[in-house]
Amino acid sequence: MEMRIKKESNETSIIEDIPDVLPVLPLRDNVIFPYMIFPVLVGREQSIRAANYSLESSKYIFLSAQKKSSIEDPTTDEIYTEGTIAKIIQILKLPNGLMKILVDGLIQGKIVKFTDNDKFFEAKIKVILPKNEDKREMNALIRQMSSMFKEYVKINRTIPSEAISAYENIDEPDRKLYYVAANINQSIDVKQSILKKFSLKDQIYETITILNSEIDILKVEKEIETKVHENIAKTQRKFIIQEQIRILQDELGDDEETSPEFAKIKEKIKKAKMPKAVVDKATEELNKLKKTPPSSPESTVLRNYLDWLTDVPWTKRTKDNLEIKNVKKILDEDHYGLEKPKDRIIEHIAVLNLVKQMRGQILCFVGPPGVGKTSLGKSIARAIGREFVRISLGGVRDEAEIRGHRRTYIGSMPGKIIQSMKKAGSVNPVILLDEIDKMSMDFRGDPSSAMLEVLDPEQNHTFNDHYLDVDYDLSQVMFITTANVRYNIPLPLQDRMEIIDLPGYLQHEKLEIAKRHIMPKQLKLHGLDKHEVIVNDETINKIITGYTREAGVRNLEREIASVYRKTARDIVLEQSKNNRRKKTKIKYPVSVEKIEEFLGTPKYRPQKAEKKPRVGSVTGLAWTSVGGEILHVDATVMTGGEKLILTGQIGDVMKESAIAALSYLRSNSKDFGLRTNFNKGKEVHIHLPEGAIPKDGPSAGITLAMAIYSAFSGKPAKSDVAMTGEITLRGNVLAIGGLNEKLLAARRSGIKTVLIPKENEKDLSEIKPQVTDGLKIIPIDNIKQAIKHVFTVSRKTAAVKRKK
Repeated sequence: MEMRIKKESNETSIIEDIPDVLPVLPLRDNVIFPYMIFPVLVGREQSIRAANYSLESSKYIFLSAQKKSSIEDPTTDEIYTEGTIAKIIQILKLPNGLMKILVDGLIQGKIVKFTDNDKFFEAKIKVILPKNEDKREMNALIRQMSSMFKEYVKINRTIPSEAISAYENIDEPDRKLYYVAANINQSIDVKQSILKKFSLKDQIYETITILNSEIDILKVEKEIETKVHENIAKTQRKFIIQEQIRILQDELGDDEETSPEFAKIKEKIKKAKMPKAVVDKATEELNKLKKTPPSSPESTVLRNYLDWLTDVPWTKRTKDNLEIKNVKKILDEDHYGLEKPKDRIIEHIAVLNLVKQMRGQILCFVGPPGVGKTSLGKSIARAIGREFVRISLGGVRDEAEIRGHRRTYIGSMPGKIIQSMKKAGSVNPVILLDEIDKMSMDFRGDPSSAMLEVLDPEQNHTFNDHYLDVDYDLSQVMFITTANVRYNIPLPLQDRMEIIDLPGYLQHEKLEIAKRHIMPKQLKLHGLDKHEVIVNDETINKIITGYTREAGVRNLEREIASVYRKTARDIVLEQSKNNRRKKTKIKYPVSVEKIEEFLGTPKYRPQKAEKKPRVGSVTGLAWTSVGGEILHVDATVMTGGEKLILTGQIGDVMKESAIAALSYLRSNSKDFGLRTNFNKGKEVHIHLPEGAIPKDGPSAGITLAMAIYSAFSGKPAKSDVAMTGEITLRGNVLAIGGLNEKLLAARRSGIKTVLIPKENEKDLSEIKPQVTDGLKIIPIDNIKQAIKHVFTVSRKTAAVKRKK
């Protein structure tokens, strides 16, 4: 009791000595509590002035923490109002201009109001004295805080164990509280929350809350640390045991027998029947794997490499079915028409019957979409009994897609060729390289150049994939490539392939394909094979001409599927209406009228030639990716500047053809019965209808020349004559491509006479009679020869010629 009285009298005397207004020292990263003796490093000019003023006057100073320690020059709003009144015990000035002061925390205080002192922070301070609390409650709180503090010190490695002994030597509750608060490793905000409480009981409660939270966090941290140590210990133990086993294996010399994994890999290498160089490489990599710790990333890389090396076929091959009759039967079953590619395959099989092995088995099917290029490749594989793998090359830009990535890269793997060989599982599959004309190049390399090695029979027996890094034999593979447009394939690639053109199907061929292949397939898919759905030839022809415009049969299959869906709907409705059983067979005829009901108004109308001859209007023939079309060319002459206007989305090549045609007519005007300066003061406008469709190419040269001649001469061109051919300034007519498609378009449009270049006459032997029947085909080698066939010679002109 005397001590308490003495303590109270001491506090009273201290309070009486403390001035009402004190200099304020903002602390950056610490909170100082009463009864703490602590060194403070002062560096800010304002803080140095405050410390000097305190030393010269009463030596009392108010210590308060900054709200944000990163602020260099805080304002009054950025300083906590709660803090500790301290007395400066000692000051030490350092050589670098800083000042180190030793302060003794005396009692808790609070800033009431800052003064107007502009040299340093100064404020009116209110001293906060601890109140007398209920003794029993205080004892309970102190006990709780003491037990928690002891537990906290035991768990926290940063606090020395001597802190507990020092704590137990303290008797006063407030000293115990501030000792615990000073030793908690927490942020300024958390420690400041203790000073924000003004009664001893509330401060102890806050301290217990903080201790409880810290103990929970430290327990979780310790649990995590224990688990990490256990895992590390387990890994280290495993590594040590593995190293001991490895050393023992090296001593015994029978490591494969004691390690099932290595024994399995060695067995796979043996079974793969690789060439000697590859076996040596695989053995070398296996030895590396044995010496590499399993936890190392290199171990995974080596294991993956060995898996690829052993999984790729080296000697396994499928037996070819070389029975020509069987091959022909399967090819005819799967595809109607396509005689040329079928004959080529049969020739190849015949040669294999004689020599058993042959190089140079690289075919390239070029044709419009939907003509059966991809499915023909699959059919070839089925016919000769080989595995079939398709590689899509559309949009491939990276050379590594073909040759693979080097093993130095993370996630590296072989290219598409080696992946396909693994997928096929034999050394002699049929590999279809689809859309070879759609490959492109960028900064990652040129994949088409990488294909040169793959498709060269003289090189592909030593194909080197970057990932495998060993020679692989592709000479027994039958490569088939497909493309839509021939000129998009690089010339060196074209040189390595035998290109077979697959032209678009004729109408009668589409009819047969629909009847033999598409309709049975779609009937089964739509569940109509159990019913009698009757679709006659007239109905199919209506779908072909009115709802599709294509070289292939994809849209035809789509439209037939649409018809069958609606047929299925009608059959189900009829069954439910008449309460028939689902198994009852229903007869359902699909007429031409039904087609319009099911598919709507026809999407296409056949382009027909003009019925009457017209001046300046001439019919040409054009090739498109979906077949052939007729091309109307209209020319008109007006008074104006000597200009040639071309409209209808015409490309540069076609524009140049028009200029060449006009120049030829001007230089040979007498031969054509035109005035010498027939175009003087005249403006020529040439238009190609269907302006939304881009048009280009040189084959319209003869058509443009005839249109210009018709416009200037006033002679109408025959409406049933169409023509195609490139022209020169000497009037020669040069060869063109796509003759089959162009003749088909002429026949479809009702054209009777077709003028073709003399050089293309040899191509007529390869065109089917169904295309040329009913067409009068006239080969010409000069523009002048075309005049008599395109224009009607009037009686008057004929009489003048006879008179001459």
